[in-house]
Amino acid sequence: MNIESCFNLALWLAGIGHFCILGASFQVPLRLNWKEDLEKLASFNRKLMWVYGTFTVGMIVSFGVLTLILHNELLRGDRAALGLACLIGGFWTARLLVDFFYFSHEDWPKGRFFVVGHCMLTGLFIALALTYLGLVAWHVEFR
Repeated sequence: MNIESCFNLALWLAGIGHFCILGASFQVPLRLNWKEDLEKLASFNRKLMWVYGTFTVGMIVSFGVLTLILHNELLRGDRAALGLACLIGGFWTARLLVDFFYFSHEDWPKGRFFVVGHCMLTGLFIALALTYLGLVAWHVEFR
């Protein structure tokens, strides 16, 4: 299997992977007791948290949709598509940096379910960052 075939498959999986993240995202309010915790915030701050969450979900959906729709352009290395790949790869890299350097282990909810979920999400975020940034590197340096 050549590198182009690998990226062909990786892009399809990355597009689908964004929708898998939504499965975890939609569980967050219930599993992390947002109803109870957010009630402690002032109305504006509570609404702000919902807006941030909604915008984040919207970006993840957009990344998945654009990856699937622009699959061929990404694989060809069209300039705008590579810009999008940089943006998406940078987004997931930033998310990983926040996880590794801002959150502490004690911040995460306890229990096997949360540990397994965190490991799975982190693995997916790494795969997404590597896919998009690897694609850019392949087009810029090796093609």
